[in-house]
Amino acid sequence: MNYDVIVIGGGPGGYVAAIRASQLGLKTAVVERESLGGICLNWGCIPTKALLKSANVFEYIQHAADYGINVTEASSNFEAMIKRSRGVADGMSKGIGFLMKKNKIDVVMGTAFVKPGKKVEVTDADGKKSELSAQHIIIATGGRARALPNIPIDGKKIIEYRKAMSLEKQPKSMLVIGSGAIGVEFAYFYNTLGTKVTIVEFLPNIVPVEDEEVSKALEKTYKKAGIDIYTNSSVEAVDTSGALCKARVKTPTGEVTLEAEIVLSAAGMVANIEKLGLEETGIATDKGKIVTNDFYQTNIPGYYAIGDVVKGPALAHVASAEGIICVEKIAGHHPEPLDYGNIPGCTYCSPEIASVGMTEKAAKEAGYELKIGKFPFSASGKASAAGAKDGFVKVIFDAKYGEFLGAHMIGANVTEMIAEVVVARKLETTGHEIIKSVHPHPTMSEAIMEAAAAAYGEVIHL
Repeated sequence: MNYDVIVIGGGPGGYVAAIRASQLGLKTAVVERESLGGICLNWGCIPTKALLKSANVFEYIQHAADYGINVTEASSNFEAMIKRSRGVADGMSKGIGFLMKKNKIDVVMGTAFVKPGKKVEVTDADGKKSELSAQHIIIATGGRARALPNIPIDGKKIIEYRKAMSLEKQPKSMLVIGSGAIGVEFAYFYNTLGTKVTIVEFLPNIVPVEDEEVSKALEKTYKKAGIDIYTNSSVEAVDTSGALCKARVKTPTGEVTLEAEIVLSAAGMVANIEKLGLEETGIATDKGKIVTNDFYQTNIPGYYAIGDVVKGPALAHVASAEGIICVEKIAGHHPEPLDYGNIPGCTYCSPEIASVGMTEKAAKEAGYELKIGKFPFSASGKASAAGAKDGFVKVIFDAKYGEFLGAHMIGANVTEMIAEVVVARKLETTGHEIIKSVHPHPTMSEAIMEAAAAAYGEVIHL
């Protein structure tokens, strides 16, 4: 079979690239070895949000009296929550299948191996091999959980994110290694349902990529909720021979032994580039990633790579954007390179975290003179009415020209609010323009305007 474009991997980078290619009139195929939608849709973004929503609803019910509602003897059904999450993911995956048919994209199930001469060998589940060819081959094979060499994942007592969202029963205790998005989201989910949760983070702050004020606010909330947190600490080894896992943890004050029924390894992701044919085809890699230019072309003409396998944040929306840019360039359009300095990051724990642009620390290190504004949700009418007064919006501007350098939010629904800042920064909006843009009242998003006003000494409601 000969195509204009073959996409290897049907995740949020691959299937989006395939659809855009088809829209541009290119004959397209997708090779997928597991399920359309990739990790994000089947084992990441979507099913975890379903679990977090279940935890959120349970938390609401537990605090129903705060809203004038009496509820007696509410209890969580762990198995039903897991089943609902899997159902949501399955439904979305079927939706991607529909989109493939709608856009006349051939879906080839199997494991791909790229070959010289713009060819792809596909091995199906029965071991049968077939060969496809195309003018353009896009590698979008995604990533997987990083296995720590001293803490091998056994899928029973030491698990990764997939198992964490499909356990047969709720554990009484859990030790989470790593406090990135995966770590803190699962920590919130299991803690809310009554599992005793402990987080161990190697760096000085949890959610270490976030602004320090956001990190400290989440740590305070988590500790108040009963989660134990060890920062500047590392898990040296885990003994799984007994009924409970015994983790030897090095802390700033000495070594301690922590016990838990389950250990969740959430120490980041690694790209899926092994056994793919890169060496045979001559495609260059560096530090575990495929090397590309601004339009995702590799060093070998006709071969491209997007998503978690290339340098940049391993986020679904980044992979999708890269896929669209890559395909539009292939089709002869003139897309702009992706601005990696304006990528929003969202963490769906409770309270939620959302950010874009520079942190205060990064902006100072870059030499900017800053105007910083902060507006707490405790001063927001909508947040008070919703019973969600925790958190704040923090905005950072360049004092000289008013450039919107960054925004950092923690609170209810902030993952829905961050897009305003992304668009504002894309349009090179200044602080004064944000202040003078009328925001609806009462809304959580008013906090962005108020924070901008605070940066310039014009805040009204503080």
